[in-house]
Amino acid sequence: MTQRPRVLVVQPEDVCPIGMFGTWLDRAGVDCDVLAVQEGRALPSTLGDHAGLIVMGGRMGANDAADHRWMVPTKGLIVGTVAAGTPFLGICLGHQLATVALGGEVVVNPAGPTIGLRPWRPTSYGTSDLLTGVLPSGTPVLHHNNDIAARLPDGATTLGHAPDGSVQAARFGPRAWGVQFHPEVDAATVAGWARDPEDATSHEATRQLREREAELHQAWEPLATRFAALVGG
Repeated sequence: MTQRPRVLVVQPEDVCPIGMFGTWLDRAGVDCDVLAVQEGRALPSTLGDHAGLIVMGGRMGANDAADHRWMVPTKGLIVGTVAAGTPFLGICLGHQLATVALGGEVVVNPAGPTIGLRPWRPTSYGTSDLLTGVLPSGTPVLHHNNDIAARLPDGATTLGHAPDGSVQAARFGPRAWGVQFHPEVDAATVAGWARDPEDATSHEATRQLREREAELHQAWEPLATRFAALVGG
């Protein structure tokens, strides 16, 4: 029997799991090994026999390495993965960590937090891209971020812009991507991100996702399926 490829998933917080993306990868024939770095688990210096790397989201900022010791080795792992041409995907914080690790800049969004469903607005590159090309323009995607990539690394390509003009997705290398949105979430996950009962924006995002979950998951799954195909060679 042919062994299924495996990807390493770096999970900064348990409230930001691989979620539906893991379910869809499994359906497409790819297994996930989740490394919960908030529990102090050591990061490898290389991927070893893993065929890809995914770095998930978290409530910390990409420039907060002084408070989160796992960030430095994570950035090193991202750099090595991208340089090797091994499939990489950064989601929200993972996208921002890749931006910083590869020489770009991440800042607090001067327009304020972006929370809720927003349309996917691809550039011409994003429309034809190997990964994001499977996501039709205008597809609602879930944002939940305070920070943005203010400057992408040299050689990176903007694949989409959020409605406020910030980078919505980027390609960092031949097989390396970052998305500022969350293609992995379900309503229960987003409900856990509400800061308090008065956090109206997060609760509204949860309501929107709960009402449209089946439709949205059907639209987002092709991203996982395509990433699985890249991992599988």
